[in-house]
Amino acid sequence: MIALLVAAALVAAPPAARNVGGDLYAVHCISCHGAKLQGTVQGPPLIGAGAAALDFQLATGRMPLEVPGTEAMRGPPAFSRAQIDAIVAYVVTHGGNGPPIPAVHPNADLTRGRVIFEENCQACHGATGTGAVAGFGWLAPSVLQGTPLQAAEAVRIGPGIMPKFDERLIPQRDLDALVAYVETLRSPDDRGGYSLASAGPVGEGLVAWIVGLGVMIVVMLAVGETLTRTR
Repeated sequence: MIALLVAAALVAAPPAARNVGGDLYAVHCISCHGAKLQGTVQGPPLIGAGAAALDFQLATGRMPLEVPGTEAMRGPPAFSRAQIDAIVAYVVTHGGNGPPIPAVHPNADLTRGRVIFEENCQACHGATGTGAVAGFGWLAPSVLQGTPLQAAEAVRIGPGIMPKFDERLIPQRDLDALVAYVETLRSPDDRGGYSLASAGPVGEGLVAWIVGLGVMIVVMLAVGETLTRTR
């Protein structure tokens, strides 16, 4: 619902909002992305970027970069929601015609979502979504920090070296299921003990070995000292 409202607002954005977006673009974006969205040596072109990519980069604080040319990392957004909408509206009306902001309906089939996650996401983001090594020096970030809309946007635009999954690869029904499953990873139902920060089977197994062996060694030493004293 939020995604639909945002998308509708962008389509119906009045000229005043686009003018505000143009002013913000001129101050914060033009030096890297160019006056005509053509890009520069410091930033890629925004022609064809689309509303989804722009909203994701701005809402997750990845843009604008403090140091041009460095890797974009998640952080606090530099703009308010209204300012982000204005910048997106400005870019979209000046040639940014890529993927739109996707609709999100996270009340979906969790079982199907888990299958989609295991087949397409787990190899890089880890079984618990906490992030892992993606290869070529890249780190796949945690999927636990964002919103359902940001998760859906990431699927559609493929930030960094992440592949893009369009409607042909992940239909809307599967996207809804995937986002719903990712939401369960953010708030796991840890029953029967400590979650160990959702470290996954490898981390949990390591803790079990360390604790188990430690307890065994302590017990063995205690028994040995007892036997020595009784002789």
